[in-house]
Amino acid sequence: MSTFSTEKDLKLVTAIIVTSNPLMRVAPGVVLCAAVTVGAWVLQLAEAKIFGHVWLESLVLAILLGTAIRSLWAPSSQWQSGIDFSAKFLLEVAVVLLGASLSLTALKVAGLGLLGGIVAVVIVAILLSYGIGRLLGLHHRMALLVACGNSICGNSAIAAVAPVIDAHSDDVAASIAFTAVLGVLVVLGLPLLVPLLHLSNLQYGTLAGLTVYAVPQVLAATVPVSTLSAHIGTLVKLVRVLMLGPVILVLSVLTRGTAQASGRTGASAKAQGIVWHKVLPWFIVGFLALMAARSAGVIPTALLQPANEIANLLTVVSMAALGLGVDVRTVVKAGPRVTGAVVLSIVALAGISLLLIYTLHMI
Repeated sequence: MSTFSTEKDLKLVTAIIVTSNPLMRVAPGVVLCAAVTVGAWVLQLAEAKIFGHVWLESLVLAILLGTAIRSLWAPSSQWQSGIDFSAKFLLEVAVVLLGASLSLTALKVAGLGLLGGIVAVVIVAILLSYGIGRLLGLHHRMALLVACGNSICGNSAIAAVAPVIDAHSDDVAASIAFTAVLGVLVVLGLPLLVPLLHLSNLQYGTLAGLTVYAVPQVLAATVPVSTLSAHIGTLVKLVRVLMLGPVILVLSVLTRGTAQASGRTGASAKAQGIVWHKVLPWFIVGFLALMAARSAGVIPTALLQPANEIANLLTVVSMAALGLGVDVRTVVKAGPRVTGAVVLSIVALAGISLLLIYTLHMI
């Protein structure tokens, strides 16, 4: 009896230590993501040895390997904390470090015409996506979630807009789950357009920044193509993310008018106050700060290469986590109307983006 009690107490103490210590809580999932990363590197080396050329970079292989594992096995809470930590925080750190390799001269390459074009693309894409959703029979709020998620920044936009428009929790969950799957497909498929459409590095970076859901995912879609594409894509995406603020403001005004007409003002106003911290994430501030420091010559040149290598490593680990969080069965569960609305919206966004690129005569 004493042995059983001792074993039980030991398990209880271990559980308390793991639960109370943040590092212990995320360690299993981070180690799993690191193992998937190592597997991706091994596959890349095998590619080079067998074919004499790397067709799929370790970054892409990490996503595919992680997704394959997730399709066969659903990680428990023991692993999920570390997977979430790797997919979010580590990737955000990678984005911040990327700022050290980018100077403000890149803004000159982009030009004011592109900056204005980004704003126009977001506005047109939201209206067009919303229209597509409504034509396919989606509820007003669901159509808005899909439109804002596709047109601005995926899950972050959905999470920020949902409380403002009083969206149903089921609609929010379905939208976020679906964009996780489609986001990976966009990251994997977008580089195929480079040879198909004969896109330059500048054109492709702009296209990726205008169509990929999240800032970190822009790295996954552009790093395998070129450094210039990654830099321009990140800049374009940052401007696109900043559109979330004005969009929330407009939706807040419209929703407040509707709420006042129906007598629902208290909850709506509280929700609108909660979402503002999502408008400008910390990693965007960090990215801009390091970019300004690089432009001012504050960052020693000797630190630039190590920062870039660490950013690349963290990106691959995070892509492994992204794959481990993707359940491809979500597409089936979402239903044909949601699937059609999201897919048609992203295709429309890509078309609008290409139109902007060719209109500005970017080369």
